[in-house]
Amino acid sequence: MRLASGIIITHNPDDVLSSLEALRGDEIFTIIRSQDDKGVPKEFQVTHVKETIAKAFVASEELNYIILVAPSFSEIVQNRLLKILEEPPKNKEFIIITESKSAILDTIKSRMPITIIKESKSEEVFALDIDNLTLAEVYEFSQKNSRLSSIECKKIVEKIATLAIKSDSYSLDKASLELLSNSIRALDMGSPTSFVLNTVLLKLLARKR
Repeated sequence: MRLASGIIITHNPDDVLSSLEALRGDEIFTIIRSQDDKGVPKEFQVTHVKETIAKAFVASEELNYIILVAPSFSEIVQNRLLKILEEPPKNKEFIIITESKSAILDTIKSRMPITIIKESKSEEVFALDIDNLTLAEVYEFSQKNSRLSSIECKKIVEKIATLAIKSDSYSLDKASLELLSNSIRALDMGSPTSFVLNTVLLKLLARKR
């Protein structure tokens, strides 16, 4: 990793920020993170765009890296950021730290180099024996993954659903399948990830043969 303008794809933004800090010399860092009141990461908001633009136009003699950190950036937000990313004010550079390369607009990807940080986290969070699920494992898994972003949690729920449907250990009825589908919508509406994971896994336990 090097200190330069660009997009960094990672599920561990804190680790990336620490790595960037280790590379910093006289440069200034202005970090804008999207989090809820409990510090849980959430999608970058329009209010953060306004903050970004305002801070970008604060004059500085030193090079100022404005670092935008969020699990996702909507198309509306990216379009509002586009002009300042294309023509940053003097002594300003931008770094975007987010989770999905595919969610970044082509107009932004064409202007900013992308670095993908390979991680084993996605494999770790799916380390759950669906065929031999127990109440203790449900509790442990939910606690371990209680601070996941909604995007990460969606991937886990989809994986759990796929494994459960393929497994012979569960008798899934229409209501069970609807609950799996509705859990994705619940995450979109801001439901806590631990609640969603608990609900899905406990429903599976109830349908275990």
